[in-house]
Amino acid sequence: MNRIDKQFAELREKGEKALVGFVLAGDPSFDRSLELLAAMCDAGLDVLELGVPFSDPTADGPVIQRGGLRALKSGSSLAGAIRMIGALRKKTDVPVVLFSYYNPIFAYGLEAFFRDAPAAGADGMLVVDLPPEEAAEMNEYLPDGNDFALIRLVAPTTPPERMHAIVKNASGFIYLISKAGVTGGGGLDPEGIRKQAATLRAASGLPLCVGFGVSTPDDAAMLAPFVDGVVIGSTFENIIEEYRDSPDLAERLAGQVRSFKAAMRETAAMNSHKTGRMGG
Repeated sequence: MNRIDKQFAELREKGEKALVGFVLAGDPSFDRSLELLAAMCDAGLDVLELGVPFSDPTADGPVIQRGGLRALKSGSSLAGAIRMIGALRKKTDVPVVLFSYYNPIFAYGLEAFFRDAPAAGADGMLVVDLPPEEAAEMNEYLPDGNDFALIRLVAPTTPPERMHAIVKNASGFIYLISKAGVTGGGGLDPEGIRKQAATLRAASGLPLCVGFGVSTPDDAAMLAPFVDGVVIGSTFENIIEEYRDSPDLAERLAGQVRSFKAAMRETAAMNSHKTGRMGG
């Protein structure tokens, strides 16, 4: 059982949902980024999505785009992200997923990527702009078994028959995009997300995490009952942007992690209490 599978299994036993945090590798610098990631993991992050900065991030909103530019200016790259995972593994055992566009992976070299990323301690990957029909070349290099997860994205407009094709070779968890458009706060439709999550569960037994537009602890608490995890990205990157020169940046991020976890735990406890009362 890899770290991702183990984490979701342990959370299910505790009746909790996963807090998945997205942060760009190297924002604002390698050493500072490593400090921030370690602090967030220590504060209770369940899964880390480590973003690979890219010059043409078509799925990302302005906050993450600016974070990517800062990371690129600091010299960050896919190679740097892999090196950061190796350094982070000395500090934490939290599962790490590389979140990338395909171009950096292709340029790095498929054989080299699938050798170096797992060796550094990465637990999986998510390629934003590579649909299943175009992934055959990459899939040939995937390690055998499920030790290195291939996480698939499902859009809010994806019909059920398309879902089955997308999740066929997925592992780790499924990423349900909460809204049409790019990353960033706003535009959430809780009832639509609930229905899409229920349909997706019929297509895959993997854990289901929802992201895009989830920006506050209240948002996370509202969506957590429908899924197995909630992905937060722009909120963390916004804090980095606003306080990147502050000595307490790491603690600010850690505090935000704790706020999200507390809100999700409170909702889980309330739902458990209601279920128990109804059952009695």
